[in-house]
Amino acid sequence: MTGVNDLTATAAGNSAASRDKAYFLHPYTNLDLHETQGPMIIDRGQGIRVYDDAGKEYIEGMASLWCASLGWGEERLVEAAARQMRKLATYHTFTHKSHEPGIDLAEALIRLAPVPMSKVFFANSGSEANDTAVKLIWYYNNALGRPEKKKILSRIKAYHGVTVASASLTGLPNNHRDFDLPIARIMHVDCPHHYRFAEPGESEEDFATRLAANLEATILAEGPDTVAAMFAEPVMGAGGVIVPPATYMAKVQAVLKKYDVLLIADEVICGFGRTGRFWGSQTMDMQPDILTCAKQLSAGYLPISAVMVNEKIYQACLDESRKIGTFGHGYTYSAHPVAAAVALETLKIYEERDIVSHVGSVAPVFQRRLKALGAHPLVGEARGIGLVGAVEIVADKAGKTPFDPPGRAGAVVNSLCQENGLIARAMGDAVALCPPLIATESDVEDMFDRLGRALDAALPVLKP
Repeated sequence: MTGVNDLTATAAGNSAASRDKAYFLHPYTNLDLHETQGPMIIDRGQGIRVYDDAGKEYIEGMASLWCASLGWGEERLVEAAARQMRKLATYHTFTHKSHEPGIDLAEALIRLAPVPMSKVFFANSGSEANDTAVKLIWYYNNALGRPEKKKILSRIKAYHGVTVASASLTGLPNNHRDFDLPIARIMHVDCPHHYRFAEPGESEEDFATRLAANLEATILAEGPDTVAAMFAEPVMGAGGVIVPPATYMAKVQAVLKKYDVLLIADEVICGFGRTGRFWGSQTMDMQPDILTCAKQLSAGYLPISAVMVNEKIYQACLDESRKIGTFGHGYTYSAHPVAAAVALETLKIYEERDIVSHVGSVAPVFQRRLKALGAHPLVGEARGIGLVGAVEIVADKAGKTPFDPPGRAGAVVNSLCQENGLIARAMGDAVALCPPLIATESDVEDMFDRLGRALDAALPVLKP
């Protein structure tokens, strides 16, 4: 049998990039292009910056996919992991077993919840958290004797993950194509993007009224006794940083309450200060029955996610578990003690350093620089809230016409950002920024200077 040492010896002299192409299947990557282009290899990080294996410095403007809230090199998190690994490196939480890091973290999250919550279930990623929420919704309605009330609503351009159920909730075509998704009982309603989908002259409030009416019509057409829940991100992240229009959340929640449809707040991106409040649900005045979170829960240092449920959901789970004899759901690594210890230390840092107030002090600079880019010849809309935003690249500002083919312009700008030492993310033709929450005003100014240079460099490429 060939061992790891043999493989390393075989690969001796080969570059990391060539070995990556030989062995590594990458997520969210054009696999054909990767065969020739290969990877950019990030070697180290410090603060809000990372460095590639050639030593080039980048501002990590996406906080390593929305999660590195405390940046890189936070020694308190390193020490929290090391302490816990020495004491209890791993243990499960099945069959009445527990440990203090998991207990402490559950207690902390319930204390911090934006609305009264009863219990916390732990998983390893946002996808798993949302997948768990789907199962809980079905379990809940079975416990209540409503076997037909199982349909779940999501929104076009929503992003809720990539497991089978969560990818079905995700409202982006490339997450469905040739994966045989979405699965049954999951459907999508309107995307609340005023810039793209409002009718001519329609105000934000009127747009919100129309979308709420369409939601009600969908529930009535499907049958209220068949519609169980709706998933909603407070701000839609991977769909393009879409901030809901004024009055939208209030009007949607009124419809859901009318027909006894649960609201699930997906706080995987918005939670822990990103929008300027501790929870996006607070920013958008949402009253969820279930809340999912991940990413900034551990500042991205270790994989962990959480599902918070209110008392009525918990009581239904309790009743069904009593009937069946067990609650037949869980992951080996649910509340992994090291991940839980790091998450708990992350929450302590947020509180001690008053990270939410820091975001509040820096966000005006971020939003001022972001909105100023709306005047750039390539930018149709500059949108955002707190320390998250995006610019949408268009060929014609007046007509909001995208470049052809769709997605090319975003890719061009994103590539030029990288050349200018900024890691952003292109989502179609929207280019997003979501820096670590510890970014200073000076960091934000530097980040937008780099984005501005990238947009200027893209202009002759896209409009020769």
